[in-house]
Amino acid sequence: MLKSKKKLSALLMATMTLMLAGAAGFAQRHFMLANAARPEVNVQLSGAVERDSKLMSLDKSTVVNPGEILDWNIAAENTGNASALEYKTVGHIPRGTEFVAGSAKADAAKALYSIDGGKSFSAQPMIEVKQVDGNVKRVPAPVSMYTEIRYEWSDPLAQGGKLSASYKVRVK
Repeated sequence: MLKSKKKLSALLMATMTLMLAGAAGFAQRHFMLANAARPEVNVQLSGAVERDSKLMSLDKSTVVNPGEILDWNIAAENTGNASALEYKTVGHIPRGTEFVAGSAKADAAKALYSIDGGKSFSAQPMIEVKQVDGNVKRVPAPVSMYTEIRYEWSDPLAQGGKLSASYKVRVK
């Protein structure tokens, strides 16, 4: 009986040790996942209207007039603890405005445009136009059809890194 108590005690001790080791491993994995290195990118959009050769900040109460130029700025900052890979940001071209050709600016970023509400992007969106002879020809879409602009950076957005991009639209 003494031998079986020792075996039971040893078995119980081994089981408890395995459970404790398993729980410690789970806790460590959970802690590591909870504190895993990951990017956290904060993005801010601000706008200004060009009036009398000055930029006036846009807010909800600002009235804009046909023909005025709105200057949109996108600022991004990585406040996480890892680099953001293949970082992209999208700017919307508001209804009632038209993208100003050549106004897309961003250091080391590629600008792509959408004419379908952001479903697809291209450096030069194309449309099909029926010719007089009945044939269909693909031609560059006019900027008046642009609905979104997407900036893509090939380099990672490092921890603590900041990026900015801008574009202009004209009020119709």
